[in-house]
Amino acid sequence: MKCFELIIFDCDGVLVDSERIANEIFATVIQEECGLFFSLEEMFDTFVGCSATQCMEIIEARLGRKPPPRLLERYGSDINRGLSLSVVPVNGIEHVLESVSIPFCVASSGSHEKMRTTLGKTGLLKYFDGRLFSTSDVARGKPFPDVYLHAAKTMGISDPSRCLVIEDSPLGVQGGVAAGMTVFGYAELMDTGKLVSAGAHRTFDRMERLRAEIDAYVQTAF
Repeated sequence: MKCFELIIFDCDGVLVDSERIANEIFATVIQEECGLFFSLEEMFDTFVGCSATQCMEIIEARLGRKPPPRLLERYGSDINRGLSLSVVPVNGIEHVLESVSIPFCVASSGSHEKMRTTLGKTGLLKYFDGRLFSTSDVARGKPFPDVYLHAAKTMGISDPSRCLVIEDSPLGVQGGVAAGMTVFGYAELMDTGKLVSAGAHRTFDRMERLRAEIDAYVQTAF
C-alpha cells in the first residue's frame, strides 16, 4: 500500500449504509410533491452519486417545469431525519479505517451537514473530522473531478495519480478517473458492469477485502 499517498472515500454507500434509506425516502418525497413514481431500482440508476442540485435538475427535466419550491427543503430535512435514526456503517469499514496505513479523507456529493449526521450516527466521524470534502465546496459536482482535486490538494497531495478513490456510483467513478486518480468501484449495491463502464480500474463487493484488493492491485500496477 506504499504506492498510494491518499485514499479518498465517497460517503453514502461506501462508508455508511445510507443509499437504501435515502432513496426510499426521496422516492416518497418525489411522489408526494411532484406526482412522479420511481422504483427503488430506478432511484439507484437515476440519482445515486448526484448532488441535491443535480437531483433537482433531473426532476425538472422529467416534469418539464420547475419542481415545487418545497421539494428541495423536504429533500434535505426528510432524508437527514431518516438517516439520523436508521443509518449504520457499511459492513467492515471500521476495521478498514482502523488498519489502513496511509492517510484518507471523504469526498461526497452530500452536504457537510449530511456527512456529519451519517458519520456521527455511525461512530465514524472521529476518523474523518477535519477531512470532510463536499461538492458544495467546489464549482462543479461529480462526474467532474473538482471535489477529488480539492480534497487531494487540501490533504497535501500534489500528484493526483498517487490517490485512490473508493466510489459506488458511475458518476463518482467518472469523476475520480477524470481527476487522474485510480478508482475502485464498490459493488455491494451497484451493478459491477456500470462501474466498469464508467472507468473503474477494479471492482470489489466486500468492504472488509479492501486492503487485500489494494495489495493485489499495486503488485501489478506499480
